[in-house]
Amino acid sequence: MMETLLELDRSLFIYLNSLGSESFDGFWLFITKQVNWIPIFAIILYLVFKNLGWKHALMIIVVMALLITLTDQTTNLFKNGFQRLRPGSDPDLAGLIRAVQTRKSFSFISGHASNSMAAAFFLYKVLKPYLKYMGFIFLWPLIFAYSRIYLGLHYPGDILCGYIWGILMAMLMLKLYAYLRDKYFPQKEYVDNPTNDEPIRN
Repeated sequence: MMETLLELDRSLFIYLNSLGSESFDGFWLFITKQVNWIPIFAIILYLVFKNLGWKHALMIIVVMALLITLTDQTTNLFKNGFQRLRPGSDPDLAGLIRAVQTRKSFSFISGHASNSMAAAFFLYKVLKPYLKYMGFIFLWPLIFAYSRIYLGLHYPGDILCGYIWGILMAMLMLKLYAYLRDKYFPQKEYVDNPTNDEPIRN
């Protein structure tokens, strides 16, 4: 069963990776860099600071920092435990794929996928009662993680399992956030949609 899943994962990777071309390499190299996504999150944080106050916003940032640290470190445990070679480092795939980038580290699970989904899921649950259209934030982990397939750094299975792990880590940290928010900021607050329901209650 596991061999079948791994073969399907590899076949899907080869197909998706083959869709790339040199004309778009620069675009996906830009997309895959975390720092290039900072402006989007700067806008979100600006709205939070402006409408929830700096103390509440600071608490959200601190919990998010803990979330990313936890997710990133546990992801490394998976990588070192499973030691799955990245596609671009696998000699069996030499000549079959476009390895735009190569890394010596291991592949399973994807840190980009787990970290981005953890952050997106956490922000969605926290800010959905306050900000309209928060669902669009999930475009970030989808596009961000696809860049890893395009560049030859991760299999689709690495991405999918990274998403699942990121959501689990976010759900854990949402418990902490809900406790701190209800303790220090029990009043109902609004950003741009005062008809929304109460914030999350875990």
